[in-house]
Amino acid sequence: MAKFVLAGRADCPYYAKAELLADCLQKNLPDFQIHKITQHPDNWEKWLQEICEKNGWKHKRSPIIWRELLDRGGKGLLLGGFNDFLEHAQHYYNVTSDMMTAEMRQIAVENLQTHIDVEQEEEELKSLIDPLHIWINRAAGHICYHLIPLLANGEIFGMETEVSLHLLDRSDYKEVLRGVVMEAEDLAFPLLRSVSLHTELDGAFLQADVIILLDDILQETIPTLEDCIQQVMAQCKVYGPLIDKNARSNVKIVVMGKTFSNLKTLMLMMNAPSINPQNIVTLALLECEAKAMLARKLNMHSAGIKNLIVWGNVSGSSFVDLSKTELYRYDSAIWGPPSFFRPLLDVLFDREWMRSEFLASLGSLSCWGLHCLGMAPAHVIATVLRYWYQDSPPEEIVSVGVISKGQFRLPEEIVFFMPVRFQNGSWEVLTELEISEKNQEYLQILACDLIREKQVALGEIDELYPRRKAPFLTMEEEEEVVESTSKVEINITSSGQVHFEETRAEEAEGLPDDLTELKSPEEENVEEPADVTEVSSYHEVSLSNLE
Repeated sequence: MAKFVLAGRADCPYYAKAELLADCLQKNLPDFQIHKITQHPDNWEKWLQEICEKNGWKHKRSPIIWRELLDRGGKGLLLGGFNDFLEHAQHYYNVTSDMMTAEMRQIAVENLQTHIDVEQEEEELKSLIDPLHIWINRAAGHICYHLIPLLANGEIFGMETEVSLHLLDRSDYKEVLRGVVMEAEDLAFPLLRSVSLHTELDGAFLQADVIILLDDILQETIPTLEDCIQQVMAQCKVYGPLIDKNARSNVKIVVMGKTFSNLKTLMLMMNAPSINPQNIVTLALLECEAKAMLARKLNMHSAGIKNLIVWGNVSGSSFVDLSKTELYRYDSAIWGPPSFFRPLLDVLFDREWMRSEFLASLGSLSCWGLHCLGMAPAHVIATVLRYWYQDSPPEEIVSVGVISKGQFRLPEEIVFFMPVRFQNGSWEVLTELEISEKNQEYLQILACDLIREKQVALGEIDELYPRRKAPFLTMEEEEEVVESTSKVEINITSSGQVHFEETRAEEAEGLPDDLTELKSPEEENVEEPADVTEVSSYHEVSLSNLE
């Protein structure tokens, strides 16, 4: 019996013709057996080269056919390409094919779609056998403790997807990790396949489907913001190649923290070049904090506040956009069905409160490491992951730090918080949203922070805030921006705690009228376990659309 192997691109018309001819021979000849191999067009050349090198064959064009001779111990004998196979079939079996080109192409299209469908089915079946591997760094912290039940209860990835959790932290916290692992196992979640602890970086992020990177820039004394940026850069130079090497190609990465999170996300993209930048995002608490404050002011549930937008750099300068914010189930004289909403700015008339108390409270809350025990950040991470895997609710806007591709006329290749919507396992920036010229101007000013952070990280400049330049404005406008922005100095106390001091010039006329600036808290004492202090960059919050 002769066994033939037919291999080709799934979309190749010649493969379609050879395939049908081989089917005819196998059906009518008892000693003829055919085995088919199709490859996606994107993978064909690489696969073909590997096969030819392995068997010592000359590289052939698509498709190829080889004959496996049983009397030679199964060694392959290459017959060649499509024409060689036609000649072989006609010479030995007196069989020819008169298929027309149009029919060949039509069958090739059907073959490609079938190949894609089969691959998707195999991935789904594999997911039922192989659990989703989730890696969390700084896993001994409070956030991870609250995050584990949310990841394992089935609400994020689906009730049929098992998960394996990999907890990564420094060796100093090994005993803490052991306790977390034991407690997670005690939960006995049906979908939690395994929980493991890791303190070595060599095998970090192996086979990772999801990576959650929490703040772990820890040092007893950090004299300047520039030094902190260099530590972020050094960390990304370690994590990036590990992710590139060990994680799966479609891994989803979430960065959460208060220490240059936008910059950290960008540096990870640069140091893990094989990972799609669309799969790396950064998150912040500012949106949830703002909703909670508005809910308390309006005496309503914060879940009824939708489409509040955060723009900019959540570790530096950002502003809260209330122009699209909607209120659902608001207790007032006007009632409607669940889909009925009222614009926030039509209900909340206390603009003075918004310009003063609202902004001041957001500024103090933005240093969430001072008071946060991890419940709120864990909820934010879980919510965004659920949207990523199961789509965000229709018409709902989510603020996420993503790579800029020039949306809203922003500079490219920076990570900027923008409004997005999750759909079909991906996200898209809502570029159809209209923003005023004043806000557009302010977006570009906010981008200057991120540009300077990137320049410091790459060694292009030495100081982060000697003066802020706005490369998108005229020289006169630049001077106004420089006068209106803050200069930050950082001092380290004898106990190793960080003290921030900020001075501000009077507002320049070049800034938008409807934007109210807020200074950072004058002092931030950051408490960390094991007498370690974590530094966060200064935070500035602004408010837009109060006209």
